[in-house]
Amino acid sequence: MSLLLRSLPAVALRAKSSIPPRLPLLLLTFRRLNSNPPKLLQKRAFSSIYASASPSETLSVPTPKQPFPPSAETNAEELEWVNRTALCGELSEPDVGKRVRLCGWVALHRVHGGLTFLSLRDHTGIVQVTTLPDDFPEAHSVVNGLRLEYVVAVEGVVRSRPIESINKKMKTGFIEVAAEHVHVLNAVKSKLPFLITTSDDAKDATKEEIRLRYRCLDLRRPQMSSNIMLRHKVVKLIRRYLEDLHDFVEIETPILSRSTPEGARDYLVPSRIQPGAFYALPQSPQLFKQMLMVSGFDKYYQIARCFRDEDLRADRQPEFTQLDMELAFTPLEDMLKLNEDLIRKVFLEIKGVELPNPFPRLTYAEAMSRYGSDRPDTRFDLELKDVSDVFRNSSFKVFADTLSSGGIIKALCVPSGSQHYSNSALKKGDIYNEAIKSGAKGLPFLKVSNDGTLEGIPALVSSLDRNEQNHFLKLLSASSGDLILFAVGNEASVNKVLDRLRLHVALELGLIDPSRNSILWVTDFPMFEWNDSEERFEALHHPFTAPHPEDMNDLASARALAYDMVYNGVEIGGGSLRIYKREVQEKVLKIVGISSEQAEAKFGYLLEALDMGAPPHGGIAYGLDRLTMLLAGANSIRDVIAFPKTTTAQCALTRSPSDVDPQQLKDLSLQTTLTSSK
Repeated sequence: MSLLLRSLPAVALRAKSSIPPRLPLLLLTFRRLNSNPPKLLQKRAFSSIYASASPSETLSVPTPKQPFPPSAETNAEELEWVNRTALCGELSEPDVGKRVRLCGWVALHRVHGGLTFLSLRDHTGIVQVTTLPDDFPEAHSVVNGLRLEYVVAVEGVVRSRPIESINKKMKTGFIEVAAEHVHVLNAVKSKLPFLITTSDDAKDATKEEIRLRYRCLDLRRPQMSSNIMLRHKVVKLIRRYLEDLHDFVEIETPILSRSTPEGARDYLVPSRIQPGAFYALPQSPQLFKQMLMVSGFDKYYQIARCFRDEDLRADRQPEFTQLDMELAFTPLEDMLKLNEDLIRKVFLEIKGVELPNPFPRLTYAEAMSRYGSDRPDTRFDLELKDVSDVFRNSSFKVFADTLSSGGIIKALCVPSGSQHYSNSALKKGDIYNEAIKSGAKGLPFLKVSNDGTLEGIPALVSSLDRNEQNHFLKLLSASSGDLILFAVGNEASVNKVLDRLRLHVALELGLIDPSRNSILWVTDFPMFEWNDSEERFEALHHPFTAPHPEDMNDLASARALAYDMVYNGVEIGGGSLRIYKREVQEKVLKIVGISSEQAEAKFGYLLEALDMGAPPHGGIAYGLDRLTMLLAGANSIRDVIAFPKTTTAQCALTRSPSDVDPQQLKDLSLQTTLTSSK
């Protein structure tokens, strides 16, 4: 300690004489040492929080007459720590008459009627500070010299605002602080790239690339600060629910592991100790959490960091966070109920929304048939109808050729759509372009006229007689003024087209009630899907999902004991019961093209664990970023992540990824063939 004290200038830690005893000031000031440092007294003792008023317990230097230096600019080489006695956003009418010391940022600054006002902001909110030029001229002078986002300490008395100045829109709108002493802790010496306090209400939003480049400023914005705090509340709530009510244990799993085939490219980390070998960053803790079940841990969870090297979009990041859970000896119904209870609690406490009990369910087959998607948005009623049988004997060539080649025909009936979409829009407008973007070669359509007959493509209309037309309209529950859109081809492509058109139409026609909350389970997924380009089966979820017991004799076409939770058309969580016997696991790996030798090389440690008494188990993972985005009403997960990557997987703040020193590559036995980007 003595060595430390000799290296520091003398520091006063006791309350300054001009401050009432009930507001002790902790003002630590560090200055550059000169050739004649102040002499320290022999008695050297620091107090823990507030300095003692006893001279024998402090380091002694001359005490300034004022609690803060009067100048608006602090010395550029001074470092000062000032204790505060209140928080800006927590002051209210019961505090009137109290002397407080506040610290924060200058949010707004204005002069009115000879007085200078500033809005002071900290993490709790904003309070108005006013000056009294006759009574406290030095404070008034300092405030006049402030700029937005200066960091200041303000001491003064809380008082009621004049009636005409009350702002009922502010939490602190009934009071203000009359400043007696103001001290600048840090000035703003650069031009701000955007305004902080008013940016949320600005008509022209700041471009995201600028916000990400100056993320520390962006996070000061009330909306961004609120988003990050909401994320914290969600995680805190999840931890308390799982640990306190259900005895889950949080266990960390490795970040440096081995590469496994999980659908996306791995981020690889070269090993210096093992030249030529690589770790992979985890796409999920899937295998480790299964082995924790084998280890006898009954209920595991983790707020896990995961990494996937894939193309980005609004709700995807190369590094992301998920709530990961795994349970032993838990049947399917118990698994679903526990998760429903968790999500109901989160939505109730975070949004005040009561979700249904139990959650509705759709099988994968039902969801694809009715909505064309395995994550349907059921806040609106537009459903797809398979009309293949209606056109089985149709003379319309496009439809006839589709059916003869084994394809299907589906239709989407848009209520009153004829009035909204003109023929030209349907042939070359936005809705037509949406169909083309989803892979359609065209957009066949019909309209229902006022007399209830069909109109549109003559060859299509004439291919149905009157009875067939009536049957067709009844099947679709179509009436006068409705628009009927078609998609033809194989089932997957048809569903893809109409799913996109369904959402596009709903948004354009205002069919989605933003106040509704639609949540459901999608169950009974296929175990596998066919990959045309590679001519092989691949796991729809992952190859560790257990098959349905009724389908064990034909694993290639089996249903999986898998379940996805879907909220307003967005998948927020997904999981499954797992394979816990080696024989079944090896069969599943073989179906997806992994031989016994490859399985041993890639998953030998898991297969070995399954042979050592693995219990029946299952789990689920929630995309925490995506869930928080939906709870916050944000448009992108980048708005609920403190330091996200851009859509090109770069960090605009730190400018990563970046070039590294050639010696670092040499140490890793690596060399690059690319020219430096600099």
